[in-house]
Amino acid sequence: MSDLATITHERHGDVPVVTITGEIDASNSSEVAARLYAAMSNRSTALVVDLTPTTYIDSAGINVLFEVSHNLSERQQQLHLVIAPDSPVARMLAIVGLNATVPTHETRSLALAAAR
Repeated sequence: MSDLATITHERHGDVPVVTITGEIDASNSSEVAARLYAAMSNRSTALVVDLTPTTYIDSAGINVLFEVSHNLSERQQQLHLVIAPDSPVARMLAIVGLNATVPTHETRSLALAAAR
């Protein structure tokens, strides 16, 4: 991964959890998308993406989240986001309305509960 972001992946049963630390922008958004899709399996019903340690997201990163959400929904899978309230990322996602179309949660445990 680029110097801008670090991506870690773990599983909670059939639910993959991807944590993105750092920045998501045009220079790494394709790689972020690839890593999100790679975390999914045919048995997964949902993908949880933890953005609490994400410090910055630009329009390319936001487009990745919209695209992943749309593609998962076509496969009858769902995207859940973990976003720190009052963070810059939360404000950006609210401005573009992503939080109105993708379930968002304040904690990973709430996201996992909703994803199961």
